[in-house]
Amino acid sequence: MLNKSIHALARPLRFFGPGPFYREALALAVPVMLQSLITGLVSLVDNFMVAGLGDAKMAGVNIANQVNFIFMVIINVVSMAGGIFLSQHRGAQNREGMMQSFRFKLVMGTGISILYFAACQLVPEALLSLMVSNNAEGAVIVAEGARYMRAVSFSFIPLALSGAIGSSFRDIGEPKVPLIVSTGAAIANTIGNWFLIYGNLGAPRLEVVGAAIATVMARGLEIAAFLFVLQKRKPAFSFKVKAIFKIDGKFLGGVLSRSAMMFFSETAWVVSETIITALYNRRGGPETVAGMAAGWSVANLFFLVFPAIHTATNVIVGSTLGAGKLDEGRAKARWIMAGSIVFGVGAGLAAMLSTAAVPLVFGNLSDAAQHITRSIIIVIGIYLPLWCLLNAQFGVSRAGGDTLMGLLVDVGVTYAVFIPVAFVIARYTAWGPVALFGIAKLSDIPKAIVAGWWLKKERWVRNLTVSSVFKAIL
Repeated sequence: MLNKSIHALARPLRFFGPGPFYREALALAVPVMLQSLITGLVSLVDNFMVAGLGDAKMAGVNIANQVNFIFMVIINVVSMAGGIFLSQHRGAQNREGMMQSFRFKLVMGTGISILYFAACQLVPEALLSLMVSNNAEGAVIVAEGARYMRAVSFSFIPLALSGAIGSSFRDIGEPKVPLIVSTGAAIANTIGNWFLIYGNLGAPRLEVVGAAIATVMARGLEIAAFLFVLQKRKPAFSFKVKAIFKIDGKFLGGVLSRSAMMFFSETAWVVSETIITALYNRRGGPETVAGMAAGWSVANLFFLVFPAIHTATNVIVGSTLGAGKLDEGRAKARWIMAGSIVFGVGAGLAAMLSTAAVPLVFGNLSDAAQHITRSIIIVIGIYLPLWCLLNAQFGVSRAGGDTLMGLLVDVGVTYAVFIPVAFVIARYTAWGPVALFGIAKLSDIPKAIVAGWWLKKERWVRNLTVSSVFKAIL
């Protein structure tokens, strides 16, 4: 009887890996988490500064950043798509494949940034009005947001270039480089905000435009630092500038064919998040938009586990599969998914405890806005273990080039369950913004179930370098 009890208790432990594996994973994840933490803290300080300008200006910057979030996710998808192949070619010691992957990130990211920059310069009001169409002070919020968006759009091309370089260093297992560079840029951004938002030490008081200019300056410093490091270290994925457009057609076709579904799935997720944001922004005035924005700025501090999970999964599982060690890849994927839940529980508890600091950080917001901030942080904390598991599941499937799972989960479940539920709640109930968000997000439970079922098919257990057109010359 005792042996049976011990066996039953030990059964769940088979999903967890040995200590050395998690030490390897943490060596990759911790620098990414620190980078996310520092960036999140800086974002929190930035929000604190902008919040001092009042609910309407805070709301204007927030809705601009909500629209910019769509662009940033697309840029991130470009980095992830190239990163799948970069990590696997690293495992196969294939330098030419690594360079082609990096070249894809640079060219695609820059092209998308140019298009979005043009849209932000020409029609920012049209983009922003979709987010607050029924808000009591929508016109004021949109006007402030448009001022901010036009100015901050000059940072988009440097952002795409920095994202390509920084993510590539992470893909080869060197996350400390982007940690150091991005931390310096984040600190520069905060200093610039202090000078330009309120006009300290004789600087002009530019308010929301000042926040945007500080971001542009920080992005400029960031890309300059990345280019300097790239020139000095010459990592295996780097190449001479004159070779920027020497993209192999067959390789590009392979990347696009496997990454197209990733674009569709991530776009579907972004659209769903934009819809839910637009729906809850309509539940009140500036206090709703400002309160939710403040809550998300705090929550972002705890979302640091997401990029950490993705980086560890892509580097460890992707490189293992690229080296042809498929059974080992299966085991490591299982260990990462189990560990991600533990990460999520810790992050969720920390998020809930952080609500005690809301009156200190956001004391300039109204009492109603602060109440919304505390409530949304608690809801997010409850969901964090589930979201961490979902991130690990997506990371595993993409590490092996299986991007169909993302399309099935993000498009299928999101549009069949999440969006209809959100619209029903918005149309037929008087629930507040936090309740609307929390109930609609229950759809993430079937997402995890469908993802788990799909992973068992093992379509992700692939060595993508087997059919590579390049020789292993690393």
